[in-house]
Amino acid sequence: MAPYAQYPSLKDKVVYLTGGATGIGACLVERFASQGCQVIFNDILDEQAHILCETMSSKGFIKPEFHAVDVTNVDLLKESIRRTHTQFDRIDILINNVSNDARHSPTEMSQAQWHSFMQVNLDASFFCCQEVIPIMQAQGGGSIVNMSSINVLIGPHNMASYAAAKAGINGMTKALANQYGVDKIRVNSILPGWVVTERQLNLWLTPEKEQEWQERVAIKGRLLPDDIANLTLFLASDDSKMITGQHMVIDAGRT
Repeated sequence: MAPYAQYPSLKDKVVYLTGGATGIGACLVERFASQGCQVIFNDILDEQAHILCETMSSKGFIKPEFHAVDVTNVDLLKESIRRTHTQFDRIDILINNVSNDARHSPTEMSQAQWHSFMQVNLDASFFCCQEVIPIMQAQGGGSIVNMSSINVLIGPHNMASYAAAKAGINGMTKALANQYGVDKIRVNSILPGWVVTERQLNLWLTPEKEQEWQERVAIKGRLLPDDIANLTLFLASDDSKMITGQHMVIDAGRT
């Protein structure tokens, strides 16, 4: 792991994270664990999640806890958060990371597909906030980081539902930040550009698409999960204690 910043204020914090088994989520699990945090994450990918937990333990970090949760099941999602609070008596940081960026033609997308996208990309984040905010109020504060996307700003083809959901994330972030700042609960969103993960390489990031991306960015080079993690850790830490209601773009200058 590169010698990134260590945040003393993150040590021993309890972090709840959605969609943590692979990609950006798995990177976030590792980076928070490396800060001395107790990480609890959910996902539907059991095998990858258990491997990640064992890998973190083998590196000498506090072993993360995995909850097998489909975030479209709101009752199960909320029960997972309550179980975390009961076990650790607090939740200091919530990272709403889970998403599904599959492509669909706007003229062919079914009503069921539209609602499914909202469930994963918007609803899950709201209901996590709904469950966690009273916990943070009672303990005197906390930090919530919601993952949005620059697709809100650039509007790519065949991603209308994804862009709509992520725009909703930004609106929700601002509203919650304004309402709960009095409780010392900070709420911010991150808008990543095209982050190079195994999923992106397997499905969409062809050499031709990557070349096109590189021609449009100011800083040449791949945007990696660690780049997103660096900003997330900062927003979760006390170093950003006066930052809330912000939508922070990290895209190498694409927008």
